[in-house]
Amino acid sequence: MTAKRKRVLVANDDGIFSPGIKALGLALAEVADVVVVAPDVEQSAVGHGITIRRPLRFKHTASAGFGNVPAYRVDGTPADCVVLGYHLLGQPDLVVSGINIGPNLGDDLTHSGTVAAAIEGMALGVPSIAFSQQSGADGEYNFAAGAAFAANLALKVLERGLPRRTLLNVNFPHGDAKGVRVTRVGEHRWEDSIVTRIDPEGREYHWVAGTSRAEDAHDLETDYGAVQAGYVSVTPVRLDLTARDLLREVEGYVPDLA
Repeated sequence: MTAKRKRVLVANDDGIFSPGIKALGLALAEVADVVVVAPDVEQSAVGHGITIRRPLRFKHTASAGFGNVPAYRVDGTPADCVVLGYHLLGQPDLVVSGINIGPNLGDDLTHSGTVAAAIEGMALGVPSIAFSQQSGADGEYNFAAGAAFAANLALKVLERGLPRRTLLNVNFPHGDAKGVRVTRVGEHRWEDSIVTRIDPEGREYHWVAGTSRAEDAHDLETDYGAVQAGYVSVTPVRLDLTARDLLREVEGYVPDLA
């Protein structure tokens, strides 16, 4: 008797027409029953936003190029896509997000829509993985190797599961990877700067820009260091925001209500 194929929900933040999600969805369709639910337009860096003050549109989109894989677009955030896919199409066995155009390393996890889709899957009790890809010096991307790796890793997670409130954040280097490293979240961050200009009507407008910084850039045990050195980085991420080591200390100075 043939084992029943598992169900995988694929989302992203770059939009349903991104080549990254197409490569990922088609690779996963070789090993599982896949449904794609993605934003209708790019939603990069929106974080874990959920739309609650307007209705959402959920539309089948054959023109996205997924062939026989059902694909739907949503006029909302990556997290919205996972919520709608979960409730409208049936509970999946795995949520996969990506492959993102650009890496998600260090502090990027706090604002990444790609990672947010995986967080929403995890919050719904479904094992979840986020995948992102570093670009080459020419700004080009080749998602084939990453998509193949993603399908193999998805099979492992479908077989073994993941601990509660834990997801995997995976980043691919540009070019041929030297290998795979299991890493911790590094200290990569963006130092913000504001660029102020004047529009044709004489009014100010502002761009938020930033410079990439990572003090641990050469540490191969971090996600940033591993990817910079040419390795695939796989980081187990646990969503536990409590600083448990400070509970007693804070108890010692919090005043009473008297």
